[in-house]
Amino acid sequence: MKDSNEAITQITLLKQKLHSAKVALDELNEDRNTKLQTLLQFIGHLSLACKGQNLELDNKLAKLRHQLSTFDKLDDALPELVEVERLLKGQYHHVMAQLEDSRAGLSRVIRQIQRVDSAPDKLKREVSYYKQDLSKPLHTVWEYIPKVEQLISFYEAILAQQFQSSEKLSVMPKHRQLGHELAQIISEIEFRKDQRDQVLVIKEMLSGEIDVDGLLDAYQTILSLLLDNIAREKSASQEFLYALNDALSAVREVVSDSYNHAQRSHQLKHQLNREINTRVDNVGEAIIDIEDIVTLKSQITEQLSSLRSALARKEALEQREQALLRKSMETMRKELNELSEEASNYKERLFEQQKLNLLDSLTQLPNRAALEERMEQEYRNYQRHKHPLWVAVADIDHFKSINDNFGHSTGDKTLQVISMALKNSLRDTEFVARYGGEEFVMLIPEVSATDIEQLLNRVREKVKNIPFKFKNQRITVTVSIGAARIMDNELMHETFERADAALYKAKHESRDRVVIDS
Repeated sequence: MKDSNEAITQITLLKQKLHSAKVALDELNEDRNTKLQTLLQFIGHLSLACKGQNLELDNKLAKLRHQLSTFDKLDDALPELVEVERLLKGQYHHVMAQLEDSRAGLSRVIRQIQRVDSAPDKLKREVSYYKQDLSKPLHTVWEYIPKVEQLISFYEAILAQQFQSSEKLSVMPKHRQLGHELAQIISEIEFRKDQRDQVLVIKEMLSGEIDVDGLLDAYQTILSLLLDNIAREKSASQEFLYALNDALSAVREVVSDSYNHAQRSHQLKHQLNREINTRVDNVGEAIIDIEDIVTLKSQITEQLSSLRSALARKEALEQREQALLRKSMETMRKELNELSEEASNYKERLFEQQKLNLLDSLTQLPNRAALEERMEQEYRNYQRHKHPLWVAVADIDHFKSINDNFGHSTGDKTLQVISMALKNSLRDTEFVARYGGEEFVMLIPEVSATDIEQLLNRVREKVKNIPFKFKNQRITVTVSIGAARIMDNELMHETFERADAALYKAKHESRDRVVIDS
């Protein structure tokens, strides 16, 4: 009887140990599922950073984000990961194909250059070496840019020889107009910091007496700078795609391995649980059926030994599973940390570029694109609250004479000073943007009809009192302003047109005045 009680006690302890093992296993599975869910959410957010590269890729990533929204859809997501990886590789091959097309284009151009019989022998040899070098495929954009620059240098050499052998071209009005247009374009483009000194030299040259050779050089230099900026942006996107492709491949492999390990472990655990339950049932049956204490003791000892063996195998399985899970999570953490850093850098560059796209590079005021966004925002506010909203258009009087008499660099400085004066004259809730050239647009909410003229005249007087001094000559610069208040059932562009018509009236009536459309 004593042995029977001991056996029952042993069985009770084994059941408690089995229950504890099940609780620990459930906690382990819950921890693993939580970490995998965090990983899936991160992959979803990460895919958003890849938007805009390819329409099909965008659609697949959107579908993948939906499938990864819950852990129970992981099985459906695994084939999508393979498809996304295929599309990323396809995007890479597309870039490579573009580079190959560009190489073919360079080959066609170089064949045209070889047909120029008057080219010097040294240049012909260099062109021949260049053509041989083009037979090698291009692997990155950075290999393509020097080829373009070298090709431009061949053209420069041939043009220089042609100009030397011909009469010097005289400067015509159309050349001066081209120079003025180029100076205007340069003022509206945001160049990198390391390019700005070079651009400033070109602007100074264009503001003085120009010649045809200098004008051609200016155009060629600006085109080269813009080409370099485009290549840098393209290369940054390409590098990010490579990193995203590699990280997604690694994550896919880890998730797939983890899923397979989990499936195998689940099957083994199920078998062990059945074996343990069978052993426990056998012990219970032995207690009921066997009356001989010796036989009972032998049976229980044998069953307990089998239970200990099964529990040991289960413990070993759980330890191995936990080790594999830790290794998988560490691998994914490393890959995702690297990709997270890459994505952060890429997002920061995109954010800075987005800010620059909404900023006028010369005056540092919001540009026309930013004005259109603010107009939509203010129009929505007006529709909700029906507060007064004014559109005012300001134009610098006789600005062309400043450029003609003192140069474009002086005109640029004038624009900058007046821009800051306009900005400082307004409250935080009011908005001013450079519309183009010497024209500015102000959006002024929540000002009554009796106060708007006083406000705009204060702005006008502030500009008029700026102490401009050009070439030791004191100059007074004035602005004319036209304004209109948005009416019921009127669109913003219609209000802008009325304000612009009021500006035209102010210009026609002696300038340096404010005209309110009534």
